[in-house]
Amino acid sequence: MRAVLDVNVIVAGLLCASGAPADVLRAVDDGAFEVVASPSLLAELGRALGYPKIRRRIAEEDAEAVVRWFAITATVVPHPEEIAPVRSVDGDDDYLIALASAHRAVLVAGDNHLLTLAPAIPVFAPREFLAWLESR
Repeated sequence: MRAVLDVNVIVAGLLCASGAPADVLRAVDDGAFEVVASPSLLAELGRALGYPKIRRRIAEEDAEAVVRWFAITATVVPHPEEIAPVRSVDGDDDYLIALASAHRAVLVAGDNHLLTLAPAIPVFAPREFLAWLESR
């Protein structure tokens, strides 16, 4: 089982230890599924953890450690050459769709504009993903 995690799921999991996004991160750490990432996703994660509102809650050295952990834990693959099979209203997220599609992975996201793409692509909210993962 492979999954691509939207950066907002990762950040939400870091900011609140009791929610579904944090449970997804624990499942990653436990090896419950293979997480797929690209250099673009790792760069976006680094940028997001550097935003001032996030930096107030996650120290720079902790943010760097998270990016290192994610880069080591994930299967990091080159960004796919093919375009996304469907498009998001936020074109900046199309790389996530292309990444998941190219590597036969589900997409785990918290953004409604991505979640509304189901059933055209396999995309789940964090809680739905955990339930789906448990049922397999």
